[in-house]
Amino acid sequence: MAGPPRQRPGAWAALLCLLLAGPAACTASPADDGAGPGGRGPRGRARGDAAADEAVPRHDSSYGTFAGEFYDLRYLSEEGYPFPTAPPVDPFARIKVDDCGKTKGCFRYGKPGCNAETCDYFLSYRMIGADVEFELSADTDGWVAVGFSSDKKMGGDDVMACVHDDNGRVRIQHFYNVGQWAKEIQRNPARDEEGVFENNRVTCRFKRPVNVPRDETIVDLHLSWYYLFAWGPAIQGSITRHDIDSPPTSERVVSIYKYEDIFMPSAAYQTFSSPFCLLLIVALTFYLLMGTP
Repeated sequence: MAGPPRQRPGAWAALLCLLLAGPAACTASPADDGAGPGGRGPRGRARGDAAADEAVPRHDSSYGTFAGEFYDLRYLSEEGYPFPTAPPVDPFARIKVDDCGKTKGCFRYGKPGCNAETCDYFLSYRMIGADVEFELSADTDGWVAVGFSSDKKMGGDDVMACVHDDNGRVRIQHFYNVGQWAKEIQRNPARDEEGVFENNRVTCRFKRPVNVPRDETIVDLHLSWYYLFAWGPAIQGSITRHDIDSPPTSERVVSIYKYEDIFMPSAAYQTFSSPFCLLLIVALTFYLLMGTP
């Protein structure tokens, strides 16, 4: 007596595929059984394989193809260039001199009429909440600084400096003048600092608290101080001696609550504006007009 017909393994596989993946994914191909015209038998490839190869693309590495397609879709823009990995950094906002004497105080040293990009030295300050914002710029490739002093001489001064290092960055550093030597202090009150080196100028901006805990190396800015202005070269990110022998200073103590626009002529213009020089010019002019007796 004959038993029930035996099912071929291929039929069981097809049934399992129907249950798990659905009819659309389990459409049988003539090549599966090796039957039908153009099918594949156990002895090799039959006719029609070339056409099948053209209809169904083959991949040597399915993972590599998937990764490449994912990269093209996710990381390449329409022009084919990779998307940036981080948003671009905002450029350094230029210092506005139109606000000098109005919403901030300014000191200019150099040629009459100069601004933050043409003065030999430029400093501005303004109150922002519990902070003072400083802007410094100088015609140098090294460093630019401002010192807060109880007199007009170096020694025992709190100094903030913007230093251009060998990597092209401008860092804000804190120093304390010991005589004629500036010692870097690790405790740095600066925050929100930014700086740039362009057109052979070091320019920076930072904030500093008005009130600080008592410390001999950090002064309270709510008090009035003489301001010392200096700039000079740097070697491997370390400051060296300032450019001029007698750096300019404020004529009187500066209050951060009073905004002025103060111009100080550089040495070249101080020569022609000194009282003795003006008297000499007047005397020479009178001599030339009157003639010799």
